[in-house]
Amino acid sequence: MKAREQTFLDRCIAHTDRALRTVFGEPIGSGRDNPSSPAENRELSSTDKAKSIGMMRVNHAGEVCAQALYQGQALTAHRKETRDQMKQASDEENDHLAWCRQRLDELGGHTSLLNPLWYTGSLAIGAVSGIIGDKWSLGFLAETENQVVKHLEGHLQKLPADDSRSRLILEQMKLDEAKHEIMAHDAGANDLPEPAKKLMQLASKVMTTTAYRI
Repeated sequence: MKAREQTFLDRCIAHTDRALRTVFGEPIGSGRDNPSSPAENRELSSTDKAKSIGMMRVNHAGEVCAQALYQGQALTAHRKETRDQMKQASDEENDHLAWCRQRLDELGGHTSLLNPLWYTGSLAIGAVSGIIGDKWSLGFLAETENQVVKHLEGHLQKLPADDSRSRLILEQMKLDEAKHEIMAHDAGANDLPEPAKKLMQLASKVMTTTAYRI
């Protein structure tokens, strides 16, 4: 019993460290190369730069939410296999977080001032979904990734034509998110009820609209 409590305590400490890095510090990726590296960093017009900054701030805030969701789910998952799956997804999402942060720095933009709020709310949602059960937690992961892929498709269409560096980042993110959705389904994810999906879409709309400006 004592060993199990220590294991849970160790996980809490690790999650706290990652939370501080996610919201306030420099995220540490898995070591994958930034997919934007091959592209030229072209000078954008003031209008296009402002648009790219807003969109990449939204994507960075989305990755803050993703980190919190997966960490909350991993913390309360019932099975070790589910915790490992959440950790794998979280590690890859951390790459996204680092890439978006780097691109924002290049563009001269800042991250969302409301990131602590996005993180706290998403952590609570992730923890609750994990408590409800692993298959529902995986279902939440699958639906989250499904909606994120659609969001990224929209951003890829709206991104300024000359912003090839942001485009390459979003394209790689889209590939990773689709892979996470497939992983969740393969692991036995339950399909969420339609009202839950609609509520998730509404919450996402509030976050993206706000983070674009703040």
